[in-house]
Amino acid sequence: MKLLAGFLVSALACAQLRPADPSSAGMSKDRLERAAGLLKAETDSGRVLSASILVARNERIVLHRGFGRMAPTANARLTQPDTIYLLASITKPVTVCALMLLVERGLVSTNDPAYVYFPEWKNDLERQSIKVRDLIAHTSGLPDQLPQNTDLRRAHAPLSDFVKGALSTPLLYKPGTDFRYQSMGTLLTGEIVERLTKTRLRDFFAKEIFQPLGMKDSFLGMGSHRIEDTAWCQSRPSPDDERFGANSPYWRDMGHPWGGMHSTTTDLAILLQTFLNGGAYSGKRLFSPTTVATMTRDQNTHVGKPWGFGWGLQNSFVWAYFGDLASPQTFGHSGATGTVAWADPVNKLVTVILTTRPSGEDNGRLLRTVSNAVTAAIEK
Repeated sequence: MKLLAGFLVSALACAQLRPADPSSAGMSKDRLERAAGLLKAETDSGRVLSASILVARNERIVLHRGFGRMAPTANARLTQPDTIYLLASITKPVTVCALMLLVERGLVSTNDPAYVYFPEWKNDLERQSIKVRDLIAHTSGLPDQLPQNTDLRRAHAPLSDFVKGALSTPLLYKPGTDFRYQSMGTLLTGEIVERLTKTRLRDFFAKEIFQPLGMKDSFLGMGSHRIEDTAWCQSRPSPDDERFGANSPYWRDMGHPWGGMHSTTTDLAILLQTFLNGGAYSGKRLFSPTTVATMTRDQNTHVGKPWGFGWGLQNSFVWAYFGDLASPQTFGHSGATGTVAWADPVNKLVTVILTTRPSGEDNGRLLRTVSNAVTAAIEK
């Protein structure tokens, strides 16, 4: 039995996504075409500018397609299966992945008081009870965005100014007693990583996560990439769009830990498959299996608002974009730019749907219905 267990662990460590016929993965080709058809109909109508999807089961890629155009111009390039998108909040679990690597190395504990890493809080009685775990499970009392968020963006403030604001903004409730989705908690999580490693978060992502996993088209901020090489975000028209909107050089390159990552369907599928494999991919181990289990189980039983460390869960009350049919063990995240990435450990299913229409415009219905069509394609 021990020999068999060792073989299984070794096999998982070598597992790698590869294209295959849907039937070989127990999936219906016709039903997968329904999922693809939903995205095609939206791009054909013009309601969605660009959309890409990847579905994999048992490490087999059974659907990988792109629809529409990358920009709202007649000569824009056609969307490819691996067109690069601004992910928005799918960045959050990647930031937590960076922190958890430091947890594994003994540099930080999720149960540490946060003021250990923020001496600015040492004499702040209100913030002394915030633990690191509160920052990554949305229970710190911090707001989602700062009250001065728009003013900071309009002024092209550096990320350090957002950090200063997060360190001093009034809390919404006593830490650890409630749940409130919070980008500022993720911002401070990234700040902990930078303070401990003396490395910019975008560089830590590249060296410690993207390069080891072979996520070749992923980056925090823009780096050496051009906005025109990525899908255009369908942000609502505003006089400030060009200055600090979703397609502005300022916002795209800020590298904000809560929403500034760019990636593709394949790269996100690799990250999710790594979690399904217990922390390893293509012969390389990124996380311990215990870290994977910790990040993907409910950490908020004390407040009754299910959430993992970084990852949203299928039964998280605000996280319906995984659809209605995925197993209760499903985890993932969505992004306001119109993106979702999730993995179902029970069905060994990975799904990444990246679009350019903000999910708030239809309350996530497109992402939800496509996810349903994907899960319904399981035959055995």
